[in-house]
Amino acid sequence: MGSRVGWLKFLATAAVLFAAGSAWAAEAGPAGGGGGMSVGAVSVITGGFAMAIAAGIAALAQGRAISAALDGIARQPNAAPRIQVAMIIGLALIESLAIYVLLIALIIFFVKPFGG
Repeated sequence: MGSRVGWLKFLATAAVLFAAGSAWAAEAGPAGGGGGMSVGAVSVITGGFAMAIAAGIAALAQGRAISAALDGIARQPNAAPRIQVAMIIGLALIESLAIYVLLIALIIFFVKPFGG
């Protein structure tokens, strides 16, 4: 339970920092005028935060999956091949979530959906 509280504090802090950065960029005015951050800069920062959070959560989930699989193999060595196959499929699905975030971040970086 303690780790959940830690993660909730981390996510709340990240949300506050992101909101503060977005408000600062909005206050600074247009990109050409007041020396503030442009939409491109904010999207790069957003993509970076998204990748950092996705990579961290994926790493924690993979660690828990591997730990549970090894615990299951230790309890029932005869079921090791089935547990190993299920673990590898689960790890691939967990990693695909991080890859989806990377894809979205790359789209934000290079396609410039906001018309910049």
